[in-house]
Amino acid sequence: MTPDPLVTQPAPASLLTIFGATGDLARRMLLPSLYSLQAERLLPDGMRILGTARSELDREAFVAEVEASICERIPAHERDAGALRGLLERLDYQAAAVDDDASMAALAARVQALRNGDVLYHLSTAPRFYGPACQALAAHGAAGPGTRVMLEKPIGKDLASAVAINDSVARAFDEDRIYRVDHYLGKEGVQNLIALRFGNALFEPLWNARHIEQVQITVGETVGVEGRGDYYDDSGAMRDMLQNHLLQLLCLVAMEPPARFEPTAVRNEKIKVLRSLRAIGAHEVAAESVAGQYGAGAIDGVAVPGYAQELGRESRTETFVALRAHIDNWRWSGVPFYLRTGKRLPSRSTEIYIQFRKVPYSIFGGRTAADMRPNGLVIKLQPEERIELDLMSKTPGLDRQGLRLSQVGLDLDFHEEFASARKRIAYERLYLDAIEGNGTLFVRRDETETAWAWVDAILDGWRSQGLAPRPYPAGTWGPAAAVSLIERHGHSWRE
Repeated sequence: MTPDPLVTQPAPASLLTIFGATGDLARRMLLPSLYSLQAERLLPDGMRILGTARSELDREAFVAEVEASICERIPAHERDAGALRGLLERLDYQAAAVDDDASMAALAARVQALRNGDVLYHLSTAPRFYGPACQALAAHGAAGPGTRVMLEKPIGKDLASAVAINDSVARAFDEDRIYRVDHYLGKEGVQNLIALRFGNALFEPLWNARHIEQVQITVGETVGVEGRGDYYDDSGAMRDMLQNHLLQLLCLVAMEPPARFEPTAVRNEKIKVLRSLRAIGAHEVAAESVAGQYGAGAIDGVAVPGYAQELGRESRTETFVALRAHIDNWRWSGVPFYLRTGKRLPSRSTEIYIQFRKVPYSIFGGRTAADMRPNGLVIKLQPEERIELDLMSKTPGLDRQGLRLSQVGLDLDFHEEFASARKRIAYERLYLDAIEGNGTLFVRRDETETAWAWVDAILDGWRSQGLAPRPYPAGTWGPAAAVSLIERHGHSWRE
């Protein structure tokens, strides 16, 4: 991403320190992303990478683990021996535990010895360690000017815990040195949403309540809890997905054009959207929200157990959420935003659907008028990245019984259009931006806390009304009540 020339950029990091460097996220996403950046010569010359975790490893053992992770995730025909060697040469390791002050002092000393300029810390750990880790770094003189920190989601499990974590981190790092990660913001398709809206004169004049009837945002997963049962049962779909991923996508769809594509301007517009969300409280939750929990069913023809069976106990945690949200401002007044996410759904899919209003009057009359369907814009983010624009077109024929219309799609398939471009891991972009000190794609504190306040009201409403998750078979699109939620307003889910 090209930095805005009007914004002063920090110096590129001379040292990246990864907490949780032997963990699952590091193996699956972080280390392969760093390899790819190394292969494209995008990492700063001389930048070191210091891994840290509780595991008592020496440098050689850590390097061997990193090499094994990259070889597992990067196919052999795509690996470059020189790039891999170059990455491994950057590595160091220092064991440390946040609750062991001596080990944190040794880590801070190692950081000071390795740095030759700015330092980026990435806390790929449980959120409860964010505050203690940052304060330990500060206590040992390793969190001053020229340092910044990346924090993984979730930031807390409700507003109170988010505030506590943010306060604790803020005692060590100024807000402009805190980079809260939502990896969805690093996806190519999300970047293209921004380009589509603000790089084309075609859509922005239509991007408002006068021309748009409804918006749907769906994040569907086919997987279950996959061994994360204890974590997931303490969070659920609302905290795990909707509070961060879906609300961030909603912000990008609904925000006003920022003055510039730079951190403060973009974040200022996103927070306006979050503050304009109409509250869904105890009196509204039954009509405006649906929670569900999957039971036994089938995914791609394979039988799978229900959530309670996977967990090993009964639970009231939701694995599916559908909401009808409203943004009370001039641009979006009266336009429903339908949000839906869940596990064990029929397909893995993340997409945004913009349905435009119908033509006010059909000149074709009769049977042709019944064929008329509204235009729609579909922005697919995963598994494939593509944009479809649904338009009405004449059905081929001599029209002896009257002109007929059919809906056809103008389809931009990024895999075809940009076949030579490699599909990137979201962390490649996020790492590169954080290393260079560009915070545009990271989440500001007020965004996180405003989103939690809105979500907390829904969760409190469920509790006060005694609303338990409704069952749905694995392999379906959630409870029947989710269909009723949207259809009673004259709309249908796009499936």
